[in-house]
Amino acid sequence: MKLLSWNIQWGRGMDGRVDPQRILKTIRQLDQFDVICLQEVAVNFPGLPGSEGENQLELLSAGLQDYTAIYSPATDVPDGHGNRSLFGNAIFCRLPVGQIWRHLLPWVVEPETPSMQRTLIEIVVTTAFGPVRVLTTHLEYYSQRQREVQIEAIRRLHVEAHASISRVPKSAEQNGPFDGCPRPAEAILCGDMNFPASANERLQLLASFENGIPAFYDTRTLLYPEVPHAPTVGIHPVDFVDRPECFDYIFITNGLKNRLKSYHTDAETQASDHQPVWIELT
Repeated sequence: MKLLSWNIQWGRGMDGRVDPQRILKTIRQLDQFDVICLQEVAVNFPGLPGSEGENQLELLSAGLQDYTAIYSPATDVPDGHGNRSLFGNAIFCRLPVGQIWRHLLPWVVEPETPSMQRTLIEIVVTTAFGPVRVLTTHLEYYSQRQREVQIEAIRRLHVEAHASISRVPKSAEQNGPFDGCPRPAEAILCGDMNFPASANERLQLLASFENGIPAFYDTRTLLYPEVPHAPTVGIHPVDFVDRPECFDYIFITNGLKNRLKSYHTDAETQASDHQPVWIELT
């Protein structure tokens, strides 16, 4: 199973040009992925720099026709012309997809700090080695407090998923919308976390759980424990970091550690202000 995570900055490259086709071309050049997790996918948002309000979910889906497309907008606002403007995360999966959850993360009021609504997509994927939950998110950039609250919410959702494993469905829950898909214990969490590898937020996310709930592990650290994280922002000059940093991660739970074969970062592409990262599990 090969999984890619990439903040595509609504398809806007370092040249300022918005080009979803360039995003697709870059992904195809990197590898053949089973799961593609993208952050900052826009629909009808002409106010974004370089955008003409294109439906990026539609354009990306057209180039990934063998994949199931799952979209979770964090921002959903009127465009002033009778339609909606959407901005959020997407997963494209060519493996069988079970149940899907779209979680809005907490948005703490901070009057003096810029922030926006954030979202987490959670899906159940059937792999060759069993069902796995795949989750992708994009945490707040401007506020450490927001990130900490959002990470705590993600951890609570992970605990909730684990608690559902041993629950026996009731007869009234058979068939219809009550008949949900079991949430497996093992999970992959990825996305633009907006914190460097040295941050306390990373330690918060990786902290152990009680009652046998599997913790998350940083795939980069698992494979290269003595090597600093490869930067995923700032390789090409940007205005939000003053030096190259790793903001983009792929975390896995304990039961997947022995299946982790490789971790990669593409440092060359300039199709976004972030670099894509990907792993392979066998």
